[in-house]
Parts: sequence; C-alpha cells; structure tokens
Amino acid sequence: MPSQRFAPPSEVPGLAARRIAADIVDGVLHKHRTLDDQLDGSGAHPGLKTLADRDRALMRRLVATVLRRLGTLGHVLSRLLDKGVPSDAPRAQSALLIGAAQILWMDVPDHAAVDLSVRLVQSDRRAARYAGLVNAVLRRCAREGKALVDEVAAQSLDLPPWLLARWSAHYGEATARDMALALGHEPSLDLTVKSDAAQWASRLHGEMLPTGTVRMLLHGSVTVLPGFAEGQWWVQDAAAALPARLFGDIKGKSIADLCAAPGGKTAQLALAGANVTALDRSPARVARLRENLARLSLQAETVVADAVDWAGPAEGFDGVLIDAPCTSTGTIRRHPDVAWLRQESDIAPLTVLQQRLLKKSVSLLRPGGTLVYCTCSLEPEEGEQAIATLLQAEPGLRRVPIDASEVSGLGEIITADGDLRTLPSHLPNADPKLGGLDGFYAARLVKS
Repeated sequence: MPSQRFAPPSEVPGLAARRIAADIVDGVLHKHRTLDDQLDGSGAHPGLKTLADRDRALMRRLVATVLRRLGTLGHVLSRLLDKGVPSDAPRAQSALLIGAAQILWMDVPDHAAVDLSVRLVQSDRRAARYAGLVNAVLRRCAREGKALVDEVAAQSLDLPPWLLARWSAHYGEATARDMALALGHEPSLDLTVKSDAAQWASRLHGEMLPTGTVRMLLHGSVTVLPGFAEGQWWVQDAAAALPARLFGDIKGKSIADLCAAPGGKTAQLALAGANVTALDRSPARVARLRENLARLSLQAETVVADAVDWAGPAEGFDGVLIDAPCTSTGTIRRHPDVAWLRQESDIAPLTVLQQRLLKKSVSLLRPGGTLVYCTCSLEPEEGEQAIATLLQAEPGLRRVPIDASEVSGLGEIITADGDLRTLPSHLPNADPKLGGLDGFYAARLVKS
C-alpha cells in the first residue's frame, strides 16, 4: 500500500471555482473579454473542464454577481479601504470583489468567503503581500457592508453613468430606476417549448408566462432537464421569442433569418412550418445553429455568409427576419459584462451597419413581403430611430402596427407607433428572479 506521505495535497473545496471566477472577472474588467468568449468555445477558460457541475454553477454565479453589482461593490470597498483597491495586483482586486459579493448577496458563510478569498491572493505571487489586507477588509465587510449597500440603494450605481443618463433621458427617470433595479437580480431560465407549454411548466416546476414561454429557476445544468435530449424545448428569453411571431401564419412561406445563430428564432420559424434560410457570417456559430436544429429535429437551410454581401435567391423571400448586431444593452440581466464592456461610442458605427442590413433585407423581399427588424438594444438609435431612418429612405415600405392581441394582450410593450418595446422592468413578479424581460425592440414593415 503506497505511503500517504507522498499523496498530493487535496485542494480546499470551492477554491478552484473561485480561482476561475477571479480569472474571468479579470478577463472582463482588465482584458475586455466577453463572458461568452471565456465560458464557451475555443477561447474558454481551460480550467472549466475540470470543474464539477456544482462548482461550475457556483463559478457562474460568482462572476455574474460581481458584474451585476460592480458599482455597489466599488462603493463598499472604497469605504472599507483607506488607499483604494490595489492597482498593481489584479488578483487582489478580484479576490476582494468575489469575497464581498458572497458576503453581501450570496448564500455563503462569511468565514468561508473570507478564507477562500485570502487563499486566492496567497496563491498569486504579485498579490500575496495583500493577504492581510484582504482578510481585514472582508471581515469589516461582513460587519458593516450591508449598511453601506443600503445607503446607496437608490442611486443605481450598478449601471455605467452614461447608460443610466441615456435611459433616464429616453424612458424617464422613474422607469430607468425600475430597469436598473430589475437588472440587479439573477434572472430565471426561459424556455420556448414545441407544444403544451402548461404541461412542461408543471413538469419542470416552473410557470407559464402569458406569452407561452415557460419560466423556471434553474438548479444545475440545462442539459439534464427533462425534454432537453428529446428536443422538446430550447432556451430563449421570453422577449426574444416575440419577434418571430409577428409574421403571422407562415406555413409553406419562404423566410430568411439573417444573423440567425444560435438559432432560437430559426427554430420558431421552422416549427411554424416556414421554409427557412438561416444565415450567419460565423462558421462556428452556424455549426452551433445546425447542432441546435438537429437536437430539435427541425429543418432549415443554413448559409455561412455576411448578410450585407449575400445575393440571395432571385425570386426573393416572403419574409425576412433580421436580429441585427447591436450594443445588446437589453441583455444585461443575462449578460452583465455588457454593461462594462460597451461604450457610448459603440452606438454610431453599429447604426451604420444596421442601416446597411435593413436595406439589404428590403432588397431580399418580394413585393408584399414582410420585414421584421429587431435588436436586443434599449438604445433608441438602434430601434425606433433606425426604422424612422429606413422609412424615410424607402418610400415603398410601410409600417404594420403590432396589436396587443399578437403579444398575448401585453399592451404595455407596444409603443405609440405600434412597434414592440420590452423593458427589463416589464412582467414584474413578487419573486424578482421570476420577473422581468430582456430589453427588445421590434418593428414590422411590408414592401409594397
């Protein structure tokens, strides 16, 4: 029997999840890498392969909580630190953020949050000398942190000032505050089901929204839920599921889905009986779209191409759906990194691209065909103003207003012009985790 003297030391439980969380937070804040890039695909953190499902879920919650509460965390730590967060040791900063996030918002014992954050800095050559500081600050956070959070609760610190100012100007200060409040909560899991949403809501211990989306709180991996392997549903925010419904009856009609990956809207169109051509410029994203369609047993023609340069068939399409590249500020509740990676200067170049895609979409339509344009942005330049600009340039287009009956009677998500505009504060719930929508804009136009 081998001697135990030479057995490798086992790592403290939970430390690996926190180390990877610290790497990913550092990747967002200092290297401007998106969460998607760091969690999936070829650029994913190599340590993810070694994490058990439970630790992987913990890691994701740690990262999301830090980014969702970053402004408030900055305020709390600035009050607890005499000289500010050490700037020469990123691991000390991320350890403080992760430790404080656990103490203030997560169901983790304070002593474990402190101890594991200290171990994080001790294992980093540049940060090790700050172990005593991290220990002292987080112990103070456990005693005084909640009062420091309460004193700024009404200030919406967890949004960049430029974004809060824009939303206040466009939606009004009260609505902007409601939106910011909604973004502070971990969101539910939304599923679009092939059929019998009520039955799936019951089976998955969730609830059915008025729009037919099944909403639930996720515990563990999506892939082990009933119905995943059988292709009975796919993950899709309730707001993102609305634009594809605006075509009405599309059975047997030809529909182009531009910028289609990962394929949620493609799946909706195919399920409704359309002959779908799904296009995306990224080969990797199209490969993922094909995998999703295969799991769902749904058919669509897939094309790898840049929509702006794609010729399309000579006969044109009965309908074109374009979910255009945008700042994605409507998805911050699910992608909290967006708030800190985007800048106001990103909007203008994206609006140029959106106009090019809109004009291409018009050229792909047959006379009488329907164009549905949508973005997951809350910025008016990428929504209402984009359509106003297009209608001025294209006199052969007319807006077809959306009726509340087409969106399950939710009149509050219809604008005065008859477009769709969902906000993070819509569909409130007594349990904030079961409320809210992604911010989406959609307009329906017909070519004469």
